Amino acid sequence: MNAPFSLAATNIRSVDFSDVQDLARIDAYVQAHPDGSPFHLTAWGRAVAKGCRQRAHCLIAESGTGVISGVLPLTELRSRLFGRALISNGFAVRGGPLADDERAGRALVDASWSMAQALGVPSVELRGPVPESPDWQVIDDRYANFSRPLGQSDEADLLAIPRKQRAEVRRSLGFDLDVAVGRGAAERAAHYAVYAESVRNLGTPVFPRALFDAVLDSFGEDADILVVRQQGVPVAAVLSLYHGGVVMPYWGGGTHAARTWRANDRMYYELMKHARARGCSHFDFGRSKPGTGAFTFKKNWGFEPRPLSYAMRIADGATPREINPLNPKYRLKIAAWQKLPLPVANLIGPFISRGLG
Repeated sequence: MNAPFSLAATNIRSVDFSDVQDLARIDAYVQAHPDGSPFHLTAWGRAVAKGCRQRAHCLIAESGTGVISGVLPLTELRSRLFGRALISNGFAVRGGPLADDERAGRALVDASWSMAQALGVPSVELRGPVPESPDWQVIDDRYANFSRPLGQSDEADLLAIPRKQRAEVRRSLGFDLDVAVGRGAAERAAHYAVYAESVRNLGTPVFPRALFDAVLDSFGEDADILVVRQQGVPVAAVLSLYHGGVVMPYWGGGTHAARTWRANDRMYYELMKHARARGCSHFDFGRSKPGTGAFTFKKNWGFEPRPLSYAMRIADGATPREINPLNPKYRLKIAAWQKLPLPVANLIGPFISRGLG
């Protein structure tokens, strides 16, 4: 059943995810919008709902004739550890309101707050810019995005990497490493094993395996896994998304052995080659927090950071969620997690991480 949120001059309604026709209309709108991303597609919301057991919502703005003029995907996040929030979009780096004009965008933003109140959720987090409003706190200093055009050839991409980092990539090309791309059981198992070890070493709980499987199943050919192996053993792997000519390496990492073989460097360079062969024109390195190793790594590859603009609204008297790993209060917990045996971390991690959003 579609639940209406009435606002003057623009019709806003909540989409029923069992309505296949509506989902197709939304995806067509996202694909055509210049600011659309994989995280605005209904495939993302459906994958998060299946993989993390969080509820997917989507608000759409329509004209009087029923033509879509805006989309706002939302994840209703409920966690005993991290609280409750309505997020656009959950487990994503983007997903804020897409709209044809400011009026439709403002109506969607206002409707998201009305939905939060109806659901009894104390805060809304929008991962994208919103129309200026005193009710919303703009956050533009927490994350930076790294993106640039791909070169016209493999050598052009190599030369675009600053000299010191380029030497590391060239060194990786001299090692006996095998690279494979796919979406099957072998690639999925290799990716999860590598990624789980990588995030444990960083002191972070791993996401559920079901989330990665759901994303691959929902996106079809618009998602794949690139694996780097040394003597048959996976040492680096990345799950990437493809949208509008852009490749986004989204969940990637390497084992401890990856450093010896410069496998992460090889992985991202091979992904550039693979993406160009697929017809991509841009490489989106995702977001990172200033002051982190990932932020420095991406700068070393010659990517310039650009601030991401997010927005948040919190109910009177409510406390905002705090999941920033740079917060000093998490220091001891991160150090303890890094020492956990990998099987234990992999057993406990998904129960924690599916509430992070």
